[in-house]
Amino acid sequence: MAQQLILDLPVRTSLDRGDFFVSDVNRLALARLEDPATWPNGKLVLVGPEGAGKTHLAHVWAEREGARLVHPPDLERLDIGGIEESVALDDADRIDGDAERALLHLHNQVAASGHCLLLTARHAPRQWKVGLPDLKSRMEAADIVSIDAPDEALLSAVLMKLFADRQNTVTPSAISWLTRHMDRSFADAQRIVAEIDARALAERRKVTRDLVAEVLDKHRDKGP
Repeated sequence: MAQQLILDLPVRTSLDRGDFFVSDVNRLALARLEDPATWPNGKLVLVGPEGAGKTHLAHVWAEREGARLVHPPDLERLDIGGIEESVALDDADRIDGDAERALLHLHNQVAASGHCLLLTARHAPRQWKVGLPDLKSRMEAADIVSIDAPDEALLSAVLMKLFADRQNTVTPSAISWLTRHMDRSFADAQRIVAEIDARALAERRKVTRDLVAEVLDKHRDKGP
């Protein structure tokens, strides 16, 4: 039997505010982002595990505040001296090398202009591998707000969104089964949804509880 052709369709990730599900594990983080006036020295670090929605919130915040959204590879190319707006730096704990000096310059420029600096990261600044002492001290002095591991309500919403981003319809029973049997992890949700989507496309099947159970069993057999 000929193998089915799988089209590698783009994943259209929605970053609208309405697509961010609020639960007890992220309510405080969202409230802090919506009130930058409460940030000590106009600076906040949003910390959370992979897939927790940090990038989503950074996009929402940047759009609302008219801020510039940047990533570590952008830092050395920026005209930092010309920045006169707030800035959101996504994945700030991934900086290294010359980007450290650029971030220090960016930090000082944003502070001098009276604007705000939002940084997202997987870990608190004290765990970042920063070699520049001045930058290390400034980052560790920043206020921190965290997104915790998802509760069942948030995990269900995350799964629904991940399937929707892939233009995939999923039954409520499949979502309910997944939330009861998978690890309660944002990163695991992303991996499992990708595997389910690929299996559904290859076999031209709907995303049902049976398909989800088959994929999750295989996912567990492969291990971490």
